Amino acid sequence: MRILLASAGLALALASPALAADCGNTAAGFDSFIKSMEAEAIAKGVPEKSVRALDGIEYDPAIIKRDRAQNIFSDSFLDFQKKMISSYRLKQGQALVQKHKALFDRINKEFGVPAPVIVAFWALETDFGATTGDFDTIRALATLAWDCRRPEKFRPQLIAALDLLSKGDLRRDEFKGAWAGEIGQTQFMAYDYDESAVDYDGDGKRDLRNSIPDVLASTANLLRKHGWQPGEPWLQEVKVPAKLPWEEADIAIRHPRSQWSEWGVTQVNGSPIKGDGFPAALLLPMGRNGPAFLAYENFTSAYLKWNESLVYSTTAAYLATRIGGAPAVSPGRAPVEHLSYDQIRLLQQKLQDLGYDVGKVDGKIGAGTRAAVKDQQLKLGMPADSYPTEELIERVGTGSKKKAKPAATEESGQSTDEGSNLY
Repeated sequence: MRILLASAGLALALASPALAADCGNTAAGFDSFIKSMEAEAIAKGVPEKSVRALDGIEYDPAIIKRDRAQNIFSDSFLDFQKKMISSYRLKQGQALVQKHKALFDRINKEFGVPAPVIVAFWALETDFGATTGDFDTIRALATLAWDCRRPEKFRPQLIAALDLLSKGDLRRDEFKGAWAGEIGQTQFMAYDYDESAVDYDGDGKRDLRNSIPDVLASTANLLRKHGWQPGEPWLQEVKVPAKLPWEEADIAIRHPRSQWSEWGVTQVNGSPIKGDGFPAALLLPMGRNGPAFLAYENFTSAYLKWNESLVYSTTAAYLATRIGGAPAVSPGRAPVEHLSYDQIRLLQQKLQDLGYDVGKVDGKIGAGTRAAVKDQQLKLGMPADSYPTEELIERVGTGSKKKAKPAATEESGQSTDEGSNLY
C-alpha cells in the first residue's frame, strides 16, 4: 500500500517530453501515448527488446476505478490502525521475528534497521507475502501514466519498469503485483526495485516475489536510502497535558525532549520522558485529545518517504512498536470527532478558495491541509493542533476571533509505543 512519490532525483533523471504529453481519462488517445513512451524509452537507452513489452498494451479502466476509491486514507488514525492491525498480523509478525532471527540479526548489523520495523511493512503491505497482487505491472503503470490525475509520478515509473525488465531479475510474466504497479512482498515500485533491491540469498537474482532474504534485506536497504538512522528510535507513545503550545505540535517542528518534558509531556504511565537534547516532533494524529507520539527523525524521513500518508505511516510505525513489545495505544484524553470524507473535501475547498495550497481536494488530510488548518486555527484563536473539526468548517474564512471552546482538563494523555520508531 504505497502512495507513489517520484523522488526529486528520479523526476530529474527521468524528466521527459512525455510528461508534457496529453493525458486522458478514457482509452481514447492511449495508443498514441504508448507510442510516445516507446520512443522515449528507447531515447533513454532502454533496450528495444524490453520496450517491446508495451506492444499491444491496453488501457485498463479497472485500475482507474481502484485509484479513485482510496477513501480508506480518510479514516482517523484509530479507525485505520484498527482495520490494519489484526491480531493475526501482530502475532504472526512477532513469530516471524523469532523464526528468522539469524537473518534479521545479519540485516540489522549491515543496514541498521531493526526486525520489527521491517516486519511491520511486510505485514501491512502483503500479509507477509500472501497477497502480492496479480495485476500486470506494465499495463497498470501504463494506464496510470496516461491518466490525468498523477501522470508525473507514473510516467517515470513506467520507464523504470521497462529498464528493470532489461536487467533480468524478473521475466516479463513475473511483472505482476498490486494495481498501482508495486511488485513483491513489501511492494516496491519499479525504480526502487532497480535501485535498492539486493540479492541476499546469493542466487544471482534480486527476487522480491519469492526470496525472503531478498525481500527483507531489500526493505532495509530502501529504508536506509530513505534516511533511516541506525540505533535511533522512530515513534514513542506519550501522554500530553491539558494545556500546551499546540502550534508546536507539528510533524515539521522538532524540539529537544527536554523542552517537551518542560511543557508537560510524559511517558504513558506518567513518568518523565528523557530530558535530554535528542530532537523529536510531537505527533497528534487526531488532535490534542487523541493519541500522542514523539516522532523522531526516522519517522519523519524514512517512514514518510515510504508512504506520504500520515495515517498509514503512523500505523506502520506504531505496529513496529507493538511487534517490538509495546502495549496497545491509548485512545486519548477525550472523545475526538473525525470529519467524514465529504466534510474533509468541503473544508479543503473552502481553504483552497481562501488561497491555501491544499493539493488536491481529495478528502485526505495531507501536509498542505494540515498546514492550512493550523493557520486558520491560529487566526481564529482556536487551539492550533492542525486537526480539523466541524467548528472549524463553520468558521473558516470568517476571520472572527470567537472564544475557542476550553480544552479538556483531564490529565490523562495519550501516546504510542516506546519501542523503536516508525514511518
